[in-house]
Amino acid sequence: MRAVEIYDTTLRDGAQMRGISFSVNDKLRILEILDDLGLSYVEGGWPGANPKDVDFFIEAAKLKLRNTKLTAFGSTRKANTKVVEDPILAALLRANTEVVCIVGKSSAWQITNTMKASLEETLDMLEESINYLKAEGRKVFVDAEHFYDGFIDNPDFSHKFVTTAIKAGADRMVLCDTNGGSLPEYVFNISKEFVDKYNSQIGFGIHAHNDGELAVANSIRAVRAGVMQVQGTINGYGERCGNANIISVIANLQLKVRDQEIICIAPSNLAKLTNVAKKVAEIANMNLNQSQPFVGARAFTHKGGLHASAIAKDKSSYEHIDPSIVGNKTRVVVSDQSGLSNIIDWLNNNNFVFDNEDKQKQAASKILTAIKDQEHQGYSYENAGASLELLVRKILNQCPKYFELVENNVHIVNGEQTEATVRIKIGEVEKHSVSLGNGPANALDSALRKALRDHYPEIENFSLQDFKVRILDSHLGSGAITKVQVTTGTKDKKSWDTIGVSSNIIKASWDAIVDSIVFGLISESVPCTSLETRII
Repeated sequence: MRAVEIYDTTLRDGAQMRGISFSVNDKLRILEILDDLGLSYVEGGWPGANPKDVDFFIEAAKLKLRNTKLTAFGSTRKANTKVVEDPILAALLRANTEVVCIVGKSSAWQITNTMKASLEETLDMLEESINYLKAEGRKVFVDAEHFYDGFIDNPDFSHKFVTTAIKAGADRMVLCDTNGGSLPEYVFNISKEFVDKYNSQIGFGIHAHNDGELAVANSIRAVRAGVMQVQGTINGYGERCGNANIISVIANLQLKVRDQEIICIAPSNLAKLTNVAKKVAEIANMNLNQSQPFVGARAFTHKGGLHASAIAKDKSSYEHIDPSIVGNKTRVVVSDQSGLSNIIDWLNNNNFVFDNEDKQKQAASKILTAIKDQEHQGYSYENAGASLELLVRKILNQCPKYFELVENNVHIVNGEQTEATVRIKIGEVEKHSVSLGNGPANALDSALRKALRDHYPEIENFSLQDFKVRILDSHLGSGAITKVQVTTGTKDKKSWDTIGVSSNIIKASWDAIVDSIVFGLISESVPCTSLETRII
């Protein structure tokens, strides 16, 4: 068995991604999540860079971490500054972490052309900074910035950089693909050269960026070359195109390397990966990429009829691992590309029971025909599972009729606010309501809820969360078909998606909203209020 350290830098490098801004509390929550996952190191930030990171290290010191060593990040001393007077090194020490990671330029070209410094002074800055931090009792990791590009330009200086760090007592030498443009064979060969030569004196790591979409591959190749640490971020967050995605690195190393057993986290923690990816995305206020390998909602989703038929017999025919190992699951979606196998699998997974197999096949055939007809009109049920279930229920005569529409109208007030009027029948009772909103969908949703609230108070348990409009056949201009998708959610964060399609955006919005409310009432097991159960 071979252990590989996972060093997470989501809280520092990941926070440099456009659109991400962590508060101190956000960072503390993520730190606890990553500690529970069992990562070796979590880089908390650069304590000398901003007051927020200073506060974070103060608060983080109060946490009782079980698995993770918190790390502070900084750089070597500044040029023409003594280590004892350097503000960056002083801030690192004040962070009071057992481990510190300092970055130094390891590319001769970068030093002479970007920093306008001498190679000798750069090595002195590296050596003196390590010596100082070690004397203060810290474990020191060194991020060798621009290492792979620098080696190709001047390999002699790359070796001098590493030997200088070794001489000063560094504990890890992390080789950085800072520009993210290296190919896996270069990363392997260069990493192996240094591991083979210096491995008895220092442990190596890799820090890969994803500008060539190879950060995960480069990290894995570096491990195959002998490095013992991989740095990266949850979901690959980071500047420009991001960093190596730690989720994929862990899953690939522990599940795919066949000639040796590699352990990054406890095997029992692999099942937490999907939930960790979702939680961190939520805290970062980012949508988790549904197609993200291993943990995305589409990672084990099957659409084509041939695929669905095959996985019904043996999931390994179109799935590279059992998704439950990483906390995910198999999904079969239905569309105009579906076959009967997709529909039957969907019916089984959604607890639709039939007297016998023939009746199930007959129902599946009707459903498939209806879906293909609907998708020909512009509907798409891949991301609107609630509307799909309602369509199936209607075909199977299993859809409660909570209300009937008598009339609805939308009126623009003074060119800004929208007024919606809704008349519905609930059993034999007619309800009439009016509501203002900041748009047709908002006004219709509010008016319908107002009309339903007295009879179905459970409606307060869920609310409209997102509203998307897409124009189909845009070449038709204002006469094009409009597709509206609505996301509705509950207070305990359950959610469902519904869809409406029409040449009239008001009609499309209404249909999506009605589906969202009906599905919500069904999910809450709400009975119809009329004397006898009504089915549509």
